[in-house]
Order: sequence, then structure tokens, then C-alpha cells
Amino acid sequence: MTRIAVGGVNLNVKARGEGPALLLLHGFTGSGATWAPFLEAWHGFTLVAPDLLGHGASECPADPGRYAMGRCVEDLLALLDRLSDGRVAVVGYSMGGRVALHLALAAPERLWALVLESASPGIEDPTERAARRESDEALAGAIERDGVEAFVARWESLPLFAGQARLPSAIREKLRQQRLANDPVGLANSLRGMGAAAQEPLWDRLREVQAPALLIAGALDAKYCALVRRMAQGLPRARVEIVPDAGHAVHLEQPEAFGGAVRAFLVRCLEADKEEALKCR
Repeated sequence: MTRIAVGGVNLNVKARGEGPALLLLHGFTGSGATWAPFLEAWHGFTLVAPDLLGHGASECPADPGRYAMGRCVEDLLALLDRLSDGRVAVVGYSMGGRVALHLALAAPERLWALVLESASPGIEDPTERAARRESDEALAGAIERDGVEAFVARWESLPLFAGQARLPSAIREKLRQQRLANDPVGLANSLRGMGAAAQEPLWDRLREVQAPALLIAGALDAKYCALVRRMAQGLPRARVEIVPDAGHAVHLEQPEAFGGAVRAFLVRCLEADKEEALKCR
């Protein structure tokens, strides 16, 4: 674990393992610790897991503009310049998946693979996006007013996370403590700067993503099953993995299936790269 200065802020970063680099991007209220259970499943890779701005032990600037998606991508590219001398694979969950997609479009030369778990290219309908922006602002204000504990209780009760109620109590408590460790300013401004309503939708740009992509969703999460299937139609090199008996947080609800699917996909990508390199000799 280390603190790395990028763009005038300090990000907390965990880097473990050896081999090709995987940049791991957590969801809203998460941290780099999200990916700790996959160290063994993804052996043979270097896992680079930052706490995104406003989360975990990373800084929480007071300016919501500092959390904008473009600034986040700039931070991650600067981080990669410090930690990796080549291309990386990017794995992103939910909010982290949206960040990963923006990164893939901003710097396609830096990626050799892309894994998106329960992610979306954004909200297309302007009216829906405006309503979501208003809702996110109200939620951000509530976080600042009522504190993180009240927010976490509200967050955990959302239907989106209903499947997590089936997790063992020790795992649920660990997840809750991870969420409670966040700073209210960081969470509120992350919603304002990096929420789904704060970004322009990327549906029309999916064809520009040339890296092979794995799109994962839980079979119990009907909304995101539909989203990833539609995304696959726009991405030139995409495959879809629908994981049975899992909801939004596939990595939590079915970790073995999730870890195995990601590893198998990344190994296939590396083998394809080797075959392509041999053809060019």
C-alpha cells in the first residue's frame, strides 16, 4: 500500500503480485480492498488497486469539479505512468466500470483487455439524466447533512443490492465497515462529479473500443443483463458472461465464478497477443 501523488492529489494504491498488470477499479462506496479476495485467483498478474478519489484512504477534495470523469481518467493514466511500463488490462465494477470505459476511449493504446462488471455507458435520455442528476444531488446533500452511517443504511437497503442479504454475516459486516470508512465529503462529491448523470453517455462511441472486452452481469440483475447484452452489440470484440444466482455485485455474490471467468478471459487475450506477435515476425 502506498500514497501516490497525481494531479495535485494523493491516491491510496495497493499493488501486489507479478506479471502483466491489471488495473482494478471499484464501485461507489468501495475501495481497492474490494479486490483483495482475488489475489490467489489472479496469480501471475500484478494487481494495481487504487482507492478512487473520495474513497477509502485517498484524498477527498472539497471541489466537486475535481471528481469529474475526465480528471479521474487523467489521474489513472498518470498512475499507470508511475507503476507500469506497458499496457494493462482494466477491470471495473459498476462506477469503476464506467471509469474503465472512459479510460479505454481516452487511451486505447494503454489497454490489452477490458472487463466490465455490472457497468453502463451512461444514461441516454436527457430527461432521465436530468432527473438522476437531481436525485444524486439530493443524495449528496443527505450524505453531507446526515453522515456516512445514515447513508450506508439507506444504500444497503436499495433493491439493487438485495442479493447481498444472502451473503455470510462476516462478509456483509466487512463490506459495511468498508463503506463506513469513507469520508462524507468524498462520497458526496464523487456523486456530483462521477455519478451516472454527470457523464455524457458513450453508447455512440462503443465501436471505438478495440480492446477485447468481457461484459459480466448477474442473472438476478435483469437491468444490467439487458445493458451488457446491448453493449456487446456495439463493442467490436466483446463477449458476455451472465453469472447464475448473482445480482449486481457478482464479485461478492459468486466470487469463484467471477474470478474464474475473468482469469480465463485474460489468459485467452494474452495467448491471442502471442499468436498475433508470432504472425508478425
